[in-house]
Amino acid sequence: MNPWMIPLIAIVAISIALWIPRFRLKKALAAPFPQEWIEILENNIQVYRNLPMPLRMQLRQLIKQFLHQKNFSGAAGLEIDDEIRLTIAAQACMLQLNRKGDLYPKLKYIVVYPTAFVVSRAEGDESGLVTQQQRGLLGESWQNGKVILAWDNVLNGASNFVDGRNVVLHEFAHQLDSESGLADGAPLLAGKSSYRSWAAALSHEFEELQRDTRIGRRSLLDHYGATNPAEFFAVATETFFEKPRQMAEHHQELFEVLVKYYRIDPRDWLGSPHPPED
Repeated sequence: MNPWMIPLIAIVAISIALWIPRFRLKKALAAPFPQEWIEILENNIQVYRNLPMPLRMQLRQLIKQFLHQKNFSGAAGLEIDDEIRLTIAAQACMLQLNRKGDLYPKLKYIVVYPTAFVVSRAEGDESGLVTQQQRGLLGESWQNGKVILAWDNVLNGASNFVDGRNVVLHEFAHQLDSESGLADGAPLLAGKSSYRSWAAALSHEFEELQRDTRIGRRSLLDHYGATNPAEFFAVATETFFEKPRQMAEHHQELFEVLVKYYRIDPRDWLGSPHPPED
């Protein structure tokens, strides 16, 4: 055999291996968006019909990519159907509107329970004693490529897109956060100046929320965000998308930083909904 044949064959094999996923994705993105999918979005996601048509079209492409690349599985007897997949995918993809780059590149699996699920965690007390504690959760984001969600809470959050609480937005904000390598409340940003403005705004607001939590003072941001910087970013994301006008009024610097990061202004979505699509 010609000694040049082996590396040539290897190059061809690698090229094909790289080309096939791109071809399959291109085919998935070229497929029409089914009318029944549109009806699910209009019925389940309160804010969907408020989106300007360009954003709706962009969201649909992101949804098709998400459904093509991510794997859904049901737990505790829940059977995954298009309603579950679309309701989760649409909300997750709202965080990706107007943003370039891969779509949650580390995420591979979405596990969905019918309702809150129980996990066992090793927790230490002030004396250093570690015990196993059971906790009921509505959602969880893992850095190893998995998000776990409770379907009833997903559906409630989608239909009530104004209360500042949304488990899908929360857990997928954690996924964005972890793309930097650490879930520390600082996702991948454009450059050093962006990190400086990010740190200045979020550190101040995080400390303010911690003070509010300690003294029991009400806050626009859920007190759970005072747990640590990662939870603060996730809670701030929920508030940004669901209560943008209140955030812009009461937490202006934080709002402006999030507008720059997410590249959208959700205040534009709060007008009268557009009519259903035929």
